[in-house]
Amino acid sequence: MKTIRLSYPEVIDRSANPETVAAIGFFDGIHKGHQQLICTAVDTAKYRGMKSAVITFSPHPKVVLRKDHQVVRYLTPIKEKEAILEQMNVDFLYIIDFTKELSKVAPQDFINHYIKGLNIQHLVAGFDYSYGHMGKGSMATIEEHAAGDFTYTVIDKVEQNGEKVSSTRIRTLLEEGKIEEANDLLGRPLIARGIVVDGEKRGRQLGFPTANIRVSDDYLLPKTGVYAVTVVHNGKREKGMASLGYNPTFDTVHERPRIEVNIFDFNQEIYGQELVIEWRSFLRDEEKYDNIEDLIAQIHQDEEMSRKLLATTS
Repeated sequence: MKTIRLSYPEVIDRSANPETVAAIGFFDGIHKGHQQLICTAVDTAKYRGMKSAVITFSPHPKVVLRKDHQVVRYLTPIKEKEAILEQMNVDFLYIIDFTKELSKVAPQDFINHYIKGLNIQHLVAGFDYSYGHMGKGSMATIEEHAAGDFTYTVIDKVEQNGEKVSSTRIRTLLEEGKIEEANDLLGRPLIARGIVVDGEKRGRQLGFPTANIRVSDDYLLPKTGVYAVTVVHNGKREKGMASLGYNPTFDTVHERPRIEVNIFDFNQEIYGQELVIEWRSFLRDEEKYDNIEDLIAQIHQDEEMSRKLLATTS
């Protein structure tokens, strides 16, 4: 897959772009609803003998349009979007820089510049997708703006258990610690990718050595607490448990919750290396213990429960 970044109003040479079928949207999470849309684009491209593409935006429009400073964290930061879309056999990923200037572009001009300019022959979008200044362009106006230069498919609402599959719903589930339900809507485990850094080495003193993971602020993390996790290291998946929080027993102070992972049956030096944490099951809330003995006893219970929950995970 080839990733191409675009910034308005740069000139796009239509003749230099192959005929393409493209899915368009922000696609945070690339959940089951997004997957249906993107797979439709990929399958249509194969049927037509064309290239497939995904058109998305960065950063989130809230960052640009809200007057108050917005820190937006993503289910799938750009790096993760790229990895997932490559696995889905997308040929091109177009990332359009979302700016105030772009937000003021009229719907027709947006379509002319990006859809027609990129030589999109068929566009796939969700029923609620909007484009152009103040979102005045929609799938109800797309035929007028296409003016016969490309065809399109509108994907209807994707539901599960009677509710729309959406990034907002997944975020709510994560805030509530319902990680299995969130993962079910994502169609895969929520992840956090980061580097192993030096910590305070308290886990080792407690008999449960941990890897402290520093992740980018871009990642949306689930509710603080203790989780059963799988950990991908050098392409191999390991099982373990993770504490996501503020270490209340030790009265430590951190701006963001820390991720500390105990990898089961693992004894390698991994400082400075990348780990991918796959959040699998929520075990319990973070607690403050009166003494170290009670904390150690609880960690033993966490390990036992994690091993049971992960027993069938490959």
